Order: sequence, then structure tokens, then C-alpha cells
Amino acid sequence: MATNQQRREAAKRKLERQLERRLEQQKRRRRIGAGVVGVAVLVVAGVVVWIVSANGGDATDTAASSSAAPPPTDLQIPTQRTALPKRATALPNPTTCDFKADTTGKAPKKVNLPDGKNVPSTGTVNVTLKSTAGDIPLTLDRALAPCAVQSFISLAKQNFYNDTMCHRLGTEGLQMLQCGDPSATGDPTQDGQGGPGYTMPDEAFPEIKYGRGILAMAKTSAPNSGGSQFFMVYGNADGLPADYSVFGSISDEGLKVLDAVAKAGIANPNPQDGTGAPTKQVKFTGVTVQ
Repeated sequence: MATNQQRREAAKRKLERQLERRLEQQKRRRRIGAGVVGVAVLVVAGVVVWIVSANGGDATDTAASSSAAPPPTDLQIPTQRTALPKRATALPNPTTCDFKADTTGKAPKKVNLPDGKNVPSTGTVNVTLKSTAGDIPLTLDRALAPCAVQSFISLAKQNFYNDTMCHRLGTEGLQMLQCGDPSATGDPTQDGQGGPGYTMPDEAFPEIKYGRGILAMAKTSAPNSGGSQFFMVYGNADGLPADYSVFGSISDEGLKVLDAVAKAGIANPNPQDGTGAPTKQVKFTGVTVQ
């Protein structure tokens, strides 16, 4: 049986390890790294801050646990949707999008660049992500992020998302599912690095708020680094800075699919941030644009 002194020393070592992890996570937050596109979560004193990123992954990620985490029995998902943000000043219509070839070499599934000329910045487009977990209907809003919408539609029409899997699920802090990496395999230490072979301009603005029902682009800490990866927020998004372009919303039907995926839990969670591939796999079988 451990003595009081031994217990105190063990508790001290545990606290020191927790503080080291928090400091490392704070460094990661400043880098805003991860996947076109990965996600990291920072938990300090009960405040959870998530970083969603893309193109390059997070070099500080450690090996994933070899065993799947049990489904979160106490998972709390808000039922109230978050209203779409509105720009204080409307964008010129049409506008121009500066799509640039990505020279990092992380394009396992290359496609043609979208047409960046005379891009409409008004109107909506209905899209349905057909997946192994169920259909996820989306409404893309050109007024929010015309370049992101233009890119997403172009990729969908080129069948870029077909047979790709959503590689990162978060159930704490930022409750979201991240998708769009054509090279994802379910390994949280490797996924989140693939893209379409080009990047797009940032379209975030100060009025952006994230929460249930919001669809947004992932990016790295570098400016104008978005590509094919995106994340769908089904719940809380406390503390996420307004750095990620919101380009649409998720239907109620789609949110039911995401809720079921979240409640099934995370397979092989990354021990550093708890994110990982969803136990209930979400693999896109097709994307319809209406």
C-alpha cells in the first residue's frame, strides 16, 4: 500500500505532466496547425479551445492509441442551431478568386483548378454528400465565401470527394467532423495532410460565429491555405477564432447523421487531443450538386 508521501509524489508528477501537455498545446494553438486541414484541442482550466487546420498536418501529433475509445455515454450535443453569420459589407458581384497551384506536393488526387473569373457572390447552391453513414444535405452560400463555394462545386463535379473518408471527429471543445483529405486512412498521426493541388484565398470575417449547423473550410496557419478539407460543426465550438471561412450550413437531416456518428465515438483517438477517425465510418460515395 502506498504511503502518504508516495501518493503526494505521484500526484505531483501527474500535475507536472498535465502542465507540460498544456504548454505544448498552447504552442500548437499559436501555430494553428493541421489538415487542408487537421484539428487540435486545448483544454486548460476547463476552457476548451479548438484549432482546425489543413495542408500539412500537425508535426507535434503523437502516435494514436492502439485501442478504440468507448462511445461517450455522457456526450452533450446542443439542439439549437447557430445562425449563419452575415457580412457587414457585401462583396462585389461578380468577384475574382485567386486559386493557386500548391507547390507542397501534397496532392494525392489532383484536379483542375476552378475557374476564378466572374465568380458570383450571391445566391445559394444545394449539395448532398452521400455517405456510408447517411446523406448529409448542405446549403452553400456564395455571399459568405464565393471562392470556397466555387471550389467545392468544382471538386464535386470532378468526383474529387468520391471514396474519401472523414478523418477527424471531435466530441469535446469543438464538436465537429472534418473531411476532404483524399489520402485519409484513419491514422490520426498522418491524416489531414492531403489536398487538391491548389489553394484558395481566405474569406473569413470578424462577424463569424461557429456552432451547430455551420459548414466551414479548414486551413493551416499560413494565409490563403485552404483547399479541399472542410469541417461540419454539429455542436459546440467555444473559443474557435473567426479564422476559418464559413461557406454554408448543414440541414437538419445532415445533423442527425453527424449526431449519430458522434455518439458512436472515436476509433484510435490521438492521446494528445482526443480526436481521431470516427468509429462509425463516414465515407463519401458521391456528391450531388443541384
